[in-house]
Amino acid sequence: MANATTLSCRIFGHSILVIKVLSHPDPFSLRIWYKEHSELKHEDVHFDLGDTFRAYSASEGQAYIKWHGNIRIVVDFSKNISTEAEQSVSSGQSSELVPATARIFKSCPRFRILVIGKTGVGKSSLIDHVFGVGKKTVKKTIVAHDRPGEASIDDEFISPENDRFVLHDSKGFEPGEEDNLNIVQDFIRRRRAMPDLKDQLHAVWLCFQIPYAGGRFLETGAKEFLTWKRDGILGDIPVVVVLTKYDMLIDQIELDLDETSIDGSSDQEIKELVKNKADIDVHDNCIVPLKQFAGPDIPHATISTEDNYKETLARLIEITENYVGQHSTLDAAVMTSIAQRVHPGLKMEALIEVGKKRYWKALGSCPSFKNRQMRDCLDVLHADIVDVWNFRDPQKYLRSPEFRAMIMNMVDEIQVGPIVDPTKTIVTGFTMLGTLTTIVSALAAHAAPIVIPIAAGAVIAVWAQDVYQTSDVALRRLMTYIIHLTLVLQTLFIVSESQELTRRAIKLAVKSYLASPMSGEVLVRIQDYIRPLTVLDRADSDTLNKIEEVIQFYKIDAAEMSKLRVKHPVDLADEPW
Repeated sequence: MANATTLSCRIFGHSILVIKVLSHPDPFSLRIWYKEHSELKHEDVHFDLGDTFRAYSASEGQAYIKWHGNIRIVVDFSKNISTEAEQSVSSGQSSELVPATARIFKSCPRFRILVIGKTGVGKSSLIDHVFGVGKKTVKKTIVAHDRPGEASIDDEFISPENDRFVLHDSKGFEPGEEDNLNIVQDFIRRRRAMPDLKDQLHAVWLCFQIPYAGGRFLETGAKEFLTWKRDGILGDIPVVVVLTKYDMLIDQIELDLDETSIDGSSDQEIKELVKNKADIDVHDNCIVPLKQFAGPDIPHATISTEDNYKETLARLIEITENYVGQHSTLDAAVMTSIAQRVHPGLKMEALIEVGKKRYWKALGSCPSFKNRQMRDCLDVLHADIVDVWNFRDPQKYLRSPEFRAMIMNMVDEIQVGPIVDPTKTIVTGFTMLGTLTTIVSALAAHAAPIVIPIAAGAVIAVWAQDVYQTSDVALRRLMTYIIHLTLVLQTLFIVSESQELTRRAIKLAVKSYLASPMSGEVLVRIQDYIRPLTVLDRADSDTLNKIEEVIQFYKIDAAEMSKLRVKHPVDLADEPW
């Protein structure tokens, strides 16, 4: 029935699941039994369903709370009871904890993007580098669009190497091919009209190669498309102009330099001179014409897929995610960050948004964790974090018992290890990245297997078998697990470079993180937060803010990361746990 509603009531931490079909006029009451002087008595707590439903709607689906004297009663609602839920209740089994990402993936399983550009503009290389998929596979899809009758803009390309994005491809607006302009407009119009977020188009990349030596920039078809966007004919779909092959412009300017003008200049000064000339060239020959047809606020990014320019790709995905967030939904923006594999900072921000949706916002008193083993609570937190990072992990190593045990045991291992002096200066940014990459390079240089004693036998910590309870110890362990796992995966991001994960790569990331100052400093920050306060004094929002603060503090800059990844490539050959 459409109005079927599940009510889950909690009193003093005990859960009572009541299934009842309700509508607004229906009466509902809860009978509480208790003993008084050896006599069994009861009281009925009556609910006004009108007030209950209104409070539930106003709080955007959060639980309704009612006080009866000193008794706090929490009523959860969930619509559309399934047969599985009824069977679970009748059998006495509790439902599984569901990752917050599961709801996002149900609403928007993939970031959907249309890439428009002429042959040779660099679309296949762009897609390969941003989303971490095989260039040859992408090229097959894109090249097919240059052969009339072989491909359609409606064709969906989903890579087995990264199934969190779906690509639609269109050739550019060549002279004399006005039909393609209409095809693109019709495609955008149809996708806008689709009711489900998963079917809608989330962004468009309109790609142009940066012209040099007097080359032409905008054809008639491109001008008309940009004018449509400016005039609202294409709706509010984010269109980002991508100016490709920036490296070729740099090379050309270097060749054209007057030797006498740079005589006596250092390499760094020459590099800055060339960059300034290139930026002026891009502004005059690209940005000015773009604004003429698209208006002053057209988002654009100047990019190159060459190794020394990877930060330009991070900037592109950052601009795209920002505009998707403004013109679509938060879920679509989160999926933009999940799908990309070039900007670790966006992964961190998306992870925080996912954490806020469900479990992180009430770690210290999470109703969903009541009466569950700590390992079950950690498993659902683990799933959310791994889902957001979206590594190329066909063997599911990051979800394996061995890796889960490694992170669980890391919590205890660091707690009993040496404590960092909190009065010492904590290193961050480039210094921290330099420290990490030095450790990574030193460890990777040896052919011998990487040994992590705490991972041996995948034996999890004894405390992970304990039942979750509201306590400083439980909160510290949950916070530590979340932050350690997040920062280990950031280290793995440096190591893997979108390649298929191996167990050696994962162990290299774990050991490098453990050897870095970060691992000890994280503990100090968490202990300093927890020590002065009791559980009752500490608000859940404060805990969430602290997790976000620590994660953001150790977030590594995308530009510096890409430079050091080029300098320190590592061998990812596999080996046993």
